[in-house]
Amino acid sequence: MAEVNPKPFVVPELTSWEGAEGHFQGSGRLVVKGSNKELLRIAQDFAEEYHQMSGTRLTVTKGKAKKGDFVFSLKKQPQLNAEGYVLNVDDQLELCAASTKGVFWGTRTLLQLAEQQGNLTFPKGRAVDMPEYALRGFMLDCGRKYIPMDYLRSLVKMMAYYKMNTLQIHLNDNGFVSFFGNDWEKTQAAFRLESTTYPGLTAKDGAYSKKEFIELQILAEQHQVEIIPEIDVPAHSLAFTHYKPEIGSKEYGMDHLDLFNPETYAFVDGLFKEYLEGEEPVFRGKRVHIGTDEYSNAKKEVVEKFREFTDHYIRYVESFGKQAMCWGALTHAKGDTPVKSENVIMNCWYNGYAQPQDMKKQGYQLVSIPDGLVYIVPAAGYYYDYLNCEHLYNNWTPAVIGNVKFEENDPSILGGMFAVWNDHVGNGISVKDIHHRLFPALQTMAVKCWTGKHTVVPYKQFDLLRKQLSEAPGVNEMATYGSEQQLLFALEEVKPETNMPFKEIGYDYSVNFMVEGQNEVKGTELFRSSNAVFYLSDPRTGRLGFARDGYLNTFKYRLPKGKKVEISVRGNAKQTALYVDHKCVEVLRPLTVYNCVESDKINFQYGETDTFRPEMYIPSKKMYYQRTLVFPLEKSGKFNSKITDLKVYNYWLKD
Repeated sequence: MAEVNPKPFVVPELTSWEGAEGHFQGSGRLVVKGSNKELLRIAQDFAEEYHQMSGTRLTVTKGKAKKGDFVFSLKKQPQLNAEGYVLNVDDQLELCAASTKGVFWGTRTLLQLAEQQGNLTFPKGRAVDMPEYALRGFMLDCGRKYIPMDYLRSLVKMMAYYKMNTLQIHLNDNGFVSFFGNDWEKTQAAFRLESTTYPGLTAKDGAYSKKEFIELQILAEQHQVEIIPEIDVPAHSLAFTHYKPEIGSKEYGMDHLDLFNPETYAFVDGLFKEYLEGEEPVFRGKRVHIGTDEYSNAKKEVVEKFREFTDHYIRYVESFGKQAMCWGALTHAKGDTPVKSENVIMNCWYNGYAQPQDMKKQGYQLVSIPDGLVYIVPAAGYYYDYLNCEHLYNNWTPAVIGNVKFEENDPSILGGMFAVWNDHVGNGISVKDIHHRLFPALQTMAVKCWTGKHTVVPYKQFDLLRKQLSEAPGVNEMATYGSEQQLLFALEEVKPETNMPFKEIGYDYSVNFMVEGQNEVKGTELFRSSNAVFYLSDPRTGRLGFARDGYLNTFKYRLPKGKKVEISVRGNAKQTALYVDHKCVEVLRPLTVYNCVESDKINFQYGETDTFRPEMYIPSKKMYYQRTLVFPLEKSGKFNSKITDLKVYNYWLKD
């Protein structure tokens, strides 16, 4: 007897599966039932992505379905919630949902199945799949580190591929003043969105135009992902006080807005209004985040003013037809001034700032984003560098907020999120490094927000199989190729200004080549991509080196002129190494950088006289500067040296 098909592996895990016998073999047709234009668009997009994933083209059509056809339709399904879908795989492959959103999530399942099926077939059976939680999200700090729009667009596609539906973009923030000589004027701060109301406010080191931010939201809408823009006030607001110093707090620090100054309200009103007013506002979605994170509670009058400020901006955002979101702070800022709670969403991140049970009683809708479980702060030495995905997979659902556990599906909990905070400005972290930390967490959190406590696949099996899935159709930010260690490609000679077969090679890798060194001016490139440059002669010292994300790193090695040597550059998520003729020249590991300020100075007297007084410090602050590289290979540069015998491996070679 033929065996019944077991539940197929997808991320997030299917909530139910009834296996049948045999496999469906597609005819190459996709039949769309009904006249819904959005359903037709989803079908056409799916056909294009299916071709990307499988190499097989589907013809999208209408009419009567035949054996071997894909069939997409809309139909009320009483057993489903708003995002659920039913997948029936028999002689036809039928995808049906009550909403186009449900159909779209079903197409993500089909694409994941397609990329795993080498023979381009699907196991027969029936899946009824729907999320446990309505909000499944991620928050990215773009204020302290500029995240290019190209990456945000890829991120939207990745989130959609794993049925994550909410991306909160933290548009402003600032570094820690202690890393900038305790000088507020010198401390990094940025607001990342074009502003015409306040010319000059927008960050100079990277920002989004209104046009491209709108286009990002449109792309997200097409992928059923909601962009929630966040303007963080009245703390974390140094970008605004750099622009208008008179609204900064002289008592609590210039990253705090002065809540007692009427000009503060006029300024913040004008900022929100710029993006919320009009028939086609810059902030297109139904929700807008107003911040309200970590303001001082040193005095009762300040607490009451903070509560008044929070209430004002909840209502101000609502006056433009939006739903307000805020960070939980009302236990920290407990007081008498009423703050609107009806139809307000609160990110519960630390129970000392907002006690979840109390916030529920007050009427807030909660998003579970507990800092001790789901905060990534890259290479900071606190919170998580990489999330503990095994613990989250086995123990966490959005019902767990810190040390408080609600009943599963408590109606006050909308869902869960995780976050990346780029606290340590200047620590060398690249967008690629952020992605390396983000992606496994994204896959794990997708399961826990969609399937909740009903996961059946053991973590070790999940962790093994999730790595075999793509990031999304047409997306490969990891720049990984091949599941086994192998030589990816070789080239007898690298000619100047030549396009290469790979854009870049991600961790782990080895790039080997022979070079006959000639005179090279400073700044001579060997390879580049849109993300990085590898130099034969770096712009500063004339040595081998690389640049990415505005950081230049160099090796203690110059190419010898007129001599032939073998170079090997090897990289992983922690370090970048240079080997010459099979000998290690240097390994660029994380570098501990200490920040010494005057308050750390020790009054030390040498000898019995005052003739020699060295300055000695006990460093109070440090960061771990990262020197990693996803190796660029998109195009060769313009150079005089002869480069031969190029070999690119997807693993770290051992000598």
